[in-house]
Amino acid sequence: MDINNISIGWLFFSLLILFLLSAFFSGTETALMALNRYKLKHLARKNRGAALATQLLEKPDRLIGVILIGNNLVNILITQLATLIGLRLGGNTGVAIATGVLTIMLLIFAEVTPKTIAALKAEKIALPASYIYIHLLKVAYPLVWMINLIANSLVRLVGIDPTDNALQSLNHEELKSVVNEAGGLIPQNHQEMLLRVLDMESITVDDIMIPRPEISGIDLNDDWNDIEEHILRSNFTRMIVYKGSINNVVGFLHLRSLLPLFHDDKMERQLFEKAIVPAYFTPEGVPLTQQLINFQEAKRRMALVVDEYGDVQGLVTIEDILEEIVGEFSTSPANFDYEARIHEDGSIWVDGAMHIRELNRQFKMNLPTTRSKTINGLVTEKLGQIPVPGVSILINDYPMEIRKTLNNAVKTLIIFPKLK
Repeated sequence: MDINNISIGWLFFSLLILFLLSAFFSGTETALMALNRYKLKHLARKNRGAALATQLLEKPDRLIGVILIGNNLVNILITQLATLIGLRLGGNTGVAIATGVLTIMLLIFAEVTPKTIAALKAEKIALPASYIYIHLLKVAYPLVWMINLIANSLVRLVGIDPTDNALQSLNHEELKSVVNEAGGLIPQNHQEMLLRVLDMESITVDDIMIPRPEISGIDLNDDWNDIEEHILRSNFTRMIVYKGSINNVVGFLHLRSLLPLFHDDKMERQLFEKAIVPAYFTPEGVPLTQQLINFQEAKRRMALVVDEYGDVQGLVTIEDILEEIVGEFSTSPANFDYEARIHEDGSIWVDGAMHIRELNRQFKMNLPTTRSKTINGLVTEKLGQIPVPGVSILINDYPMEIRKTLNNAVKTLIIFPKLK
């Protein structure tokens, strides 16, 4: 058939079909590359299109190869067809006009518009297109293989491995960014919990432990009547039992196990000591994620934190770790809950034993936590001497004044608004 005998109408119709094919290749390329790979892996379990898209993206060089072969072939045909139409309608002048018009139309209708739509609706476009590309890849595989062989050889020359998986693992900070950017997709309280879980790897048991001076326990060297009185007045269900010094720990005591003895009026020292469970220890510096696993494996809820010399430094419980994730969930009194009050002038009155991390979290501050764990320790470290009332200090642009001391430690501290 002589192409010159084809009517102008058919030529324009063919040009329209080719433009649609070019838009298809351009748009689907953008859509497939814009897919959320983690969401795609989830969808692949129940959606055939998602499974095919995942399969295609496992070897992106082959996918890009088949798309570019199709797109370039179509664009070449468009150029030839437009040139023919221009020549038949206006001779050499028509060819020049056709070239200019074609350039604009290709940019608008075959590149910018389909790619913009595809970027905004990547999933709706990419998943149906996967059915087409999986078959196109089979048909054009020999040509795609040859082209990729040459292209991948050139890529390796610049030090890039083309076999690298496109789906890379997210690091800690990137994963936090994903959670932060989730916005309304995740409820605010759930978002905060997820961020706390991600932060647990960088938090250790000594960051949240009850410090040694604040640990309440039972000394077996005390008079028996004093021990009974201590048990009856205790606010805790579990207590430490030691002899003389907390470094000489005997074990833990679950007060619930003593209730039958009190009920039957059979509470005696011998039966009391039989109820003591051997102590469970953990070293300083253990991340909370690991300690949570340790509690689970040991079937324990409480551990004494010891230093490199075996001396007790504090106490950590499973409730402390869970509160790092969900926040405070208990209103029961605890000897490690310290008060911080905001006054009308914006100053914060803080108990010196309060943990810096809790202060930072509660009041959105940025005090350093690398060395000292309590606000008393931080102030003493920065001062380099025993704190005394009336002394002022500036830490991270926060003016602070020591209001009251007790036993050479800060008892009450005033933190003023941050300097601008």
